[in-house]
Amino acid sequence: MNSNWQIKRLGEVCEIKSGKNQKNVINTYGKYPIYGSSGIFGYADEFICDENTTIIGRKGTINSPIYVTTKFWNVDTAFGLCAKENLNSKFLYYFCLGFNFKKLDKSTTIPSLSKGDLLSIQLNIPPLDTQQAIVSKIEELFSELDKGIEDLKTAQQQLKTYRQSVLKWAFEGRLTNENVKDDELPEGWMWTNIEFLLVDKKKGMGTGPFGTMLKKSEHQKRGVPVLGIENIGEGVFQMPNKIFVTNQKAIELKNFKVKENDIIISRSGTVGEICLLPKAMENSIISTNLIRVSLNLEFINPKYFVYLFQGGKVRQQVYDLCKGSSRAFLNQTILNSLDFPYCSLQEQNQVVQEIESRLSVADKMEESIAQSLQQAEALRQSILKKAFSGELV
Repeated sequence: MNSNWQIKRLGEVCEIKSGKNQKNVINTYGKYPIYGSSGIFGYADEFICDENTTIIGRKGTINSPIYVTTKFWNVDTAFGLCAKENLNSKFLYYFCLGFNFKKLDKSTTIPSLSKGDLLSIQLNIPPLDTQQAIVSKIEELFSELDKGIEDLKTAQQQLKTYRQSVLKWAFEGRLTNENVKDDELPEGWMWTNIEFLLVDKKKGMGTGPFGTMLKKSEHQKRGVPVLGIENIGEGVFQMPNKIFVTNQKAIELKNFKVKENDIIISRSGTVGEICLLPKAMENSIISTNLIRVSLNLEFINPKYFVYLFQGGKVRQQVYDLCKGSSRAFLNQTILNSLDFPYCSLQEQNQVVQEIESRLSVADKMEESIAQSLQQAEALRQSILKKAFSGELV
């Protein structure tokens, strides 16, 4: 750091304006935005802070500064940091962007900051012309970084599209057959319903295909696991479990038990989410927001069935049929009405292999992109660290 830099406390170089409740000034057609620590959520007829002010959360979101170029009203959970004469407002903002406000949080519940703690923060301040040069260099580097991040996120979205395309092609028979005609299944394929695929066709999905409703008082911290929507993650079973019941209660609920290779499907919320049960979860109980499906493994590969719900026409049928006036909901009638593209077990195995071969490549690419995004954020913090230690210009 050069000798012409000075160490100042935040209270010496900026005014910190506390926010106020907006109930008396809020107006849909107001001239000034109302800001909280997470952004705009209304408009007002009056303002508290002038242009070019940095917002820091007082409670809740305390580590995500916002730079505002217009006059605005800040609510009582947000501070406005207004730079004084010898401090560049953008220099102040970038300092806040690189500062870890969480280390000032003394709360035990909701993250919060005190005005006194903010006023006592120390920062290194160069002359105004150097401040502007630093701001310009930060913005130049951030612009390049943001372009790279935008490209990475575009690639992420393209991979999602590719995944859906793979699943669409798979269940049109295009991954295992040549010259498939549009809107036609290949020779040897057919459309069927779920009854054809079940382990016991006479009993439909078996006794108690839907899970059980438990009272809060029946929840235990250990015992027999109770499975819920949180256990389903993009076709893969997710651990750990949060809810259990006693062995005695599990005996009472034997009709709701699941076994290895059973399928569980979400009935509400994000309907149609699906996964295959691992052996470790055998004899678990399913909760009321799940459907259990026991497949005849002589007719269908359970992985093939899981992939059916993740893309292509089956997924679209689920979306279309589950639309409700207020909340989407999957029931047995809808499940029985779904049409499934079916082929021989041998070709199903081949379809699964083709899907997994392609999606494993996509997984590796997504992992690489996620790492690059983390590195980009680390680089952003490195730029800010250098800027305020005098190493950037």
